[in-house]
Amino acid sequence: MLKKIYISTLILFLFHYTIVLGETFLSLKKNKVNVRYGPSFDSPIKYVYKKINLPIKQIDKKENWRRIIDSKNNSGWIHWSQLKKVNSIIPLENKILFKKPSIYSEPLAKIKKGRVLVLDKCDSIWCRVKTGKFKGWIKTNNIWGSTN
Repeated sequence: MLKKIYISTLILFLFHYTIVLGETFLSLKKNKVNVRYGPSFDSPIKYVYKKINLPIKQIDKKENWRRIIDSKNNSGWIHWSQLKKVNSIIPLENKILFKKPSIYSEPLAKIKKGRVLVLDKCDSIWCRVKTGKFKGWIKTNNIWGSTN
Protein backbone atom coordinates (compact mmCIF):
# COMPACT_ATOMS: atom_id res chain seq x y z
CA MET A 1 0.00 0.00 0.00
CA LEU A 2 2.77 2.43 0.96
CA LYS A 3 4.63 1.58 -2.24
CA LYS A 4 1.53 2.45 -4.32
CA ILE A 5 1.20 5.81 -2.55
CA TYR A 6 4.90 6.56 -3.14
CA ILE A 7 4.68 5.67 -6.85
CA SER A 8 1.46 7.68 -7.29
CA THR A 9 3.05 10.71 -5.61
CA LEU A 10 6.15 10.41 -7.81
CA ILE A 11 4.04 10.18 -10.98
CA LEU A 12 2.00 13.25 -9.97
CA PHE A 13 5.20 15.17 -9.17
CA LEU A 14 6.77 14.36 -12.56
CA PHE A 15 3.49 15.06 -14.38
CA HIS A 16 3.18 18.45 -12.65
CA TYR A 17 6.70 19.52 -13.60
CA THR A 18 6.31 18.27 -17.18
CA ILE A 19 3.27 20.55 -17.55
CA VAL A 20 4.78 23.54 -15.70
CA LEU A 21 8.24 23.42 -17.27
CA GLY A 22 7.40 21.61 -20.50
CA GLU A 23 9.74 18.95 -21.79
CA THR A 24 13.13 20.60 -21.30
CA PHE A 25 15.93 18.35 -22.46
CA LEU A 26 19.60 19.20 -21.97
CA SER A 27 22.90 17.41 -22.59
CA LEU A 28 25.97 16.89 -20.44
CA LYS A 29 28.80 19.25 -21.34
CA LYS A 30 31.67 17.13 -20.02
CA ASN A 31 32.87 13.52 -19.68
CA LYS A 32 32.55 13.65 -15.88
CA VAL A 33 29.53 15.30 -14.24
CA ASN A 34 28.59 15.01 -10.56
CA VAL A 35 24.94 14.49 -9.66
CA ARG A 36 24.09 15.59 -6.12
CA TYR A 37 21.34 14.82 -3.62
CA GLY A 38 20.48 18.52 -3.32
CA PRO A 39 21.00 21.84 -5.10
CA SER A 40 24.31 22.80 -3.45
CA PHE A 41 28.03 22.05 -3.70
CA ASP A 42 27.76 21.12 0.00
CA SER A 43 25.27 18.38 -0.85
CA PRO A 44 26.84 14.91 -1.18
CA ILE A 45 27.48 13.40 -4.60
CA LYS A 46 24.82 10.81 -5.44
CA TYR A 47 26.53 9.42 -8.56
CA VAL A 48 28.76 10.54 -11.45
CA TYR A 49 27.91 10.53 -15.16
CA LYS A 50 30.86 9.66 -17.39
CA LYS A 51 29.35 10.27 -20.84
CA ILE A 52 29.62 13.59 -22.68
CA ASN A 53 26.47 14.59 -24.62
CA LEU A 54 24.22 12.30 -22.56
CA PRO A 55 20.66 13.66 -22.90
CA ILE A 56 18.80 14.34 -19.65
CA LYS A 57 15.44 15.94 -18.83
CA GLN A 58 15.15 18.95 -16.51
CA ILE A 59 12.30 18.47 -14.03
CA ASP A 60 13.00 21.34 -11.62
CA LYS A 61 15.37 24.24 -11.05
CA LYS A 62 16.61 26.24 -8.10
CA GLU A 63 18.94 29.17 -8.75
CA ASN A 64 21.93 27.76 -10.72
CA TRP A 65 20.95 24.12 -10.17
CA ARG A 66 18.82 21.83 -12.32
CA ARG A 67 17.03 18.75 -11.05
CA ILE A 68 17.27 16.15 -13.78
CA ILE A 69 16.07 12.69 -14.67
CA ASP A 70 17.73 10.38 -17.19
CA SER A 71 16.42 7.67 -19.52
CA LYS A 72 16.74 5.09 -16.70
CA ASN A 73 14.78 7.25 -14.19
CA ASN A 74 17.85 8.22 -12.14
CA SER A 75 17.47 11.71 -10.75
CA GLY A 76 19.44 14.34 -8.89
CA TRP A 77 20.81 17.88 -9.05
CA ILE A 78 23.44 19.19 -11.50
CA HIS A 79 24.97 22.68 -11.60
CA TRP A 80 23.95 24.53 -14.78
CA SER A 81 27.60 25.02 -15.81
CA GLN A 82 27.81 21.27 -16.55
CA LEU A 83 24.86 21.35 -18.96
CA LYS A 84 24.24 22.58 -22.50
CA LYS A 85 21.38 22.84 -24.93
CA VAL A 86 20.19 19.41 -26.02
CA ASN A 87 22.16 18.01 -28.94
CA SER A 88 21.70 14.29 -28.51
CA ILE A 89 19.20 11.45 -28.23
CA ILE A 90 19.18 7.85 -27.05
CA PRO A 91 17.26 5.15 -28.96
CA LEU A 92 15.02 3.07 -26.69
CA GLU A 93 15.17 0.15 -29.13
CA ASN A 94 17.72 -1.12 -31.64
CA LYS A 95 17.68 0.93 -34.84
CA ILE A 96 19.20 0.93 -38.32
CA LEU A 97 21.36 3.87 -39.43
CA PHE A 98 20.61 4.69 -43.08
CA LYS A 99 22.63 6.67 -45.65
CA LYS A 100 19.57 8.81 -46.52
CA PRO A 101 16.28 9.52 -44.70
CA SER A 102 14.42 6.56 -46.18
CA ILE A 103 14.00 2.91 -45.19
CA TYR A 104 14.83 2.09 -48.81
CA SER A 105 18.23 3.75 -48.50
CA GLU A 106 21.48 1.86 -47.92
CA PRO A 107 21.77 0.63 -44.29
CA LEU A 108 25.08 1.73 -42.73
CA ALA A 109 25.06 0.28 -39.21
CA LYS A 110 22.97 -1.29 -36.50
CA ILE A 111 22.52 1.12 -33.59
CA LYS A 112 21.96 -0.59 -30.24
CA LYS A 113 19.41 0.78 -27.79
CA GLY A 114 20.95 3.10 -25.19
CA ARG A 115 23.70 4.47 -27.45
CA VAL A 116 24.19 8.25 -27.35
CA LEU A 117 23.63 9.79 -30.79
CA VAL A 118 24.70 13.38 -31.48
CA LEU A 119 22.16 15.30 -33.58
CA ASP A 120 23.07 17.09 -36.78
CA LYS A 121 19.63 17.97 -38.13
CA CYS A 122 16.09 16.63 -38.00
CA ASP A 123 12.91 16.77 -40.03
CA SER A 124 9.50 15.42 -39.00
CA ILE A 125 10.39 11.72 -38.63
CA TRP A 126 14.12 11.45 -39.41
CA CYS A 127 17.31 12.77 -37.79
CA ARG A 128 20.83 12.91 -39.17
CA VAL A 129 23.07 11.68 -36.36
CA LYS A 130 26.69 10.92 -35.60
CA THR A 131 28.00 8.15 -33.38
CA GLY A 132 31.60 7.04 -33.30
CA LYS A 133 32.79 6.77 -36.91
CA PHE A 134 29.27 6.59 -38.39
CA LYS A 135 27.03 9.36 -39.73
CA GLY A 136 23.58 8.74 -41.13
CA TRP A 137 19.83 8.93 -40.63
CA ILE A 138 17.54 7.21 -38.11
CA LYS A 139 13.78 7.32 -37.61
CA THR A 140 12.82 9.37 -34.55
CA ASN A 141 10.22 7.03 -33.08
CA ASN A 142 10.98 5.45 -29.71
CA ILE A 143 13.82 7.73 -28.57
CA TRP A 144 14.78 9.51 -25.33
CA GLY A 145 15.48 13.19 -25.86
CA SER A 146 14.25 16.05 -27.99
CA THR A 147 14.72 16.53 -31.70
CA ASN A 148 13.76 20.24 -31.61
